[in-house]
Amino acid sequence: MDNGGNTHNAENYFQDRILPLLISRLASAVVVIFGVLVLVFLLIHLVPGDPVEVMLGESAQAADREALRQSLGLDQPLLSQFMTYLGNIVQFDFGTSLHSKRPILDILLERLPATLELALAALLVAILVAFPLGVMAAVKKDSAWDHGAMAVSLLGVSVPNFLMGPILILVFAVWLGWFPVSGRDGLGSLVLPAITLGTAMASILSRMVRATLLEVLGEDYIRTARAKGLGPRAVIWRHALRNALLPVITLLGLQLGALLAGAVITEAVFSWPGIGQLVIEAIQRRDYPVVQACVLLISLTYVLVNTLTDVAYGWFDPRIRTGASA
Repeated sequence: MDNGGNTHNAENYFQDRILPLLISRLASAVVVIFGVLVLVFLLIHLVPGDPVEVMLGESAQAADREALRQSLGLDQPLLSQFMTYLGNIVQFDFGTSLHSKRPILDILLERLPATLELALAALLVAILVAFPLGVMAAVKKDSAWDHGAMAVSLLGVSVPNFLMGPILILVFAVWLGWFPVSGRDGLGSLVLPAITLGTAMASILSRMVRATLLEVLGEDYIRTARAKGLGPRAVIWRHALRNALLPVITLLGLQLGALLAGAVITEAVFSWPGIGQLVIEAIQRRDYPVVQACVLLISLTYVLVNTLTDVAYGWFDPRIRTGASA
């Protein structure tokens, strides 16, 4: 009887709390994804002038222009083009590159591992820098350590990737010769791009760690832990930081999607052969189908990561579930 009651309660809990949360978040994600698809589809139509003329140049023959227009489906009505586009996307058919004549999906699959590698390395750099910095600033609130840590985080946010990258190259690659200047050749070539991409995220994350930890340190159970004789290290790392991690983890998930978008500049600076570098190359070659596919991939990845993070946050935080079911 008890097992049956527990099962019934679990079913009611899922239907009343979890299911409305999932439906709400997934519905929002579908709307955003549809908007992304529309914008990416319109990308080629927003190019100034005739996209075919932009791709082939003014000296192209009329027959070549007409052939390209037919191959891209630009001779069809706009609604028909959009429906064809959606049908191809559902089948993971991104078209063919105008430059290499290869399927775009194959090109994306070749470049995607490099971008994921860089994003995960940058995320690791951000975590290793942000947590010690944020904890130190919170524990030593209003001290010189606190002001120094926040100044460092402000500097990290203020310096853009296109400036941070060349500075790191000049110091650590040209002057000191510790790391390669560019390319993807071994672990050493990953260090400078990861630091460049992870610095801004570390700055944002360290401020979040400081803010949430300061809030938790004022709770009653922290004072109780101290009254029981626990040392400062045990109070901070075993009790306070563990309970302050939920908003920090949420920010990590949201920033992971931003890392993929921000990798475009970093990959261009370091000639890192990922999706970002592919976007730059496709723009230079006027290979607009590749540009469309890259923008779509980055956008959908960002939406997917944000949606999963939002659902995970709602799963672990009862207040969010209650709001969803209200």
